[in-house]
Amino acid sequence: MDQGKTAPAQQRGPSTHSVSYASGRWVFLLGRASALGKSLRADPGRERTIARPMPKLTRIYTRTGDDGTTGLVGGQRIKKSALRIESYGTIDELSSAIGLARTALRQVEGDGVEAARKLDAWLAWTQDALFNLGSDLATLPQDRWEGMPLASPEDALALERAIDDAQNDLEPLANFILPGGSYPGAFLHLARTISRRAERLLVALADSEQISPDALRYVNRLSDALFVWSRWINHALGEPEHLWNAQTRAPGEQPR
Repeated sequence: MDQGKTAPAQQRGPSTHSVSYASGRWVFLLGRASALGKSLRADPGRERTIARPMPKLTRIYTRTGDDGTTGLVGGQRIKKSALRIESYGTIDELSSAIGLARTALRQVEGDGVEAARKLDAWLAWTQDALFNLGSDLATLPQDRWEGMPLASPEDALALERAIDDAQNDLEPLANFILPGGSYPGAFLHLARTISRRAERLLVALADSEQISPDALRYVNRLSDALFVWSRWINHALGEPEHLWNAQTRAPGEQPR
């Protein structure tokens, strides 16, 4: 899987008064608005810079959400059960599952180390891109500013290149495979299912609210990439794939 390099992205936004990042949700509440952290627009390997440093988190709890509401980037208060919140909360969950896969990759030793490092570079980029996607979903169209972190068409294209490259090392699928294999591969399968759930939520959200088509395209392509990466790392680590057996029998069951 090739890792191209491009020029770092620049970003800017309105001045920031305060930021709160509460665990279990994606909201980085910005007084009225904020310049958000890193933006990574293309393939892993790109140098990362911060045009405006992200404000320090001075408080994790704010008590403002005790009434069951949370804040969007533009300052609007909406219920935590809202579909938009469910959508980018699931993106946060997806990034956490990818973090598990990255942790498992760091335990790889021997001949698999190079493959683990290569895949980890893509997963690091993916987590950055997902944070940009969370920023995208947490901001209503009228509250966006030039240069803010968003999902981009280039993100989906980067995933397509990664998928095609990984596929070159794999045998064509002749049957459905079941999740499992190595720890990194199993965690990537878990991430894939979360990505599909996030996609379903985004489709539902798009029925009632305006969202970027790039967001939906990226999550759809990411599910495919996570599936291929799970196969790829299992192959690199010598882990056999568990093929679906439609004629399966319970252990100890006699043939009929």
